[in-house]
Amino acid sequence: MRTRHLLAAAAAAIALPLATALPAQSHGYVDQPPSRSALCGADAVPWDCGDIQWEPQSVEGPKGFPARGPVDGTICAGGDARWAPLDDPRGGAWPTTRVTAGQQLTFTWHIEARHATTNFTYYLTKPGYDASRPITRAALDLTPFLTVPYDGRRPAATTTHTATLPTGRTGHQVIVAVWEIADTGNAFYSCTDVAF
Repeated sequence: MRTRHLLAAAAAAIALPLATALPAQSHGYVDQPPSRSALCGADAVPWDCGDIQWEPQSVEGPKGFPARGPVDGTICAGGDARWAPLDDPRGGAWPTTRVTAGQQLTFTWHIEARHATTNFTYYLTKPGYDASRPITRAALDLTPFLTVPYDGRRPAATTTHTATLPTGRTGHQVIVAVWEIADTGNAFYSCTDVAF
């Protein structure tokens, strides 16, 4: 009997630190077309993405974009230095998804915790964007090309939104998707590189 209690206590002592050391599987990211987070999580880029490769769902930062939120140059990482490789433009070398102006494009979010949601918004870089530079508000059209209100509802584990892509873009552009949480001060940020 005593041995069984000792074994149970030992197992609990080992399990507690392991449980608290594991990352929380609690958030979400754009899976299709593949965001920078998704590409890193799938080991689909030839450079070191850092810790985001194990936590593509964790790009969380202050909400209120574009008036508030992450500072310029840290938008793709949600303002979190742990995910800084997502803000590095790699000289324009991020893999792109081929698109055409005016086409319908469906965005698929992989959501690991279904938070009460204010909305999802999607922004696109301006004509003439230089893909070798980090994302800033000055580089973005700050009027979203798609806003999907949720009014506090929780999204599905796989959530899709379809948008018509703006016209007047050529070459390498970046879509910044923002999932704003209703009951916290944060949002999730996801950057997807596209080629018109």
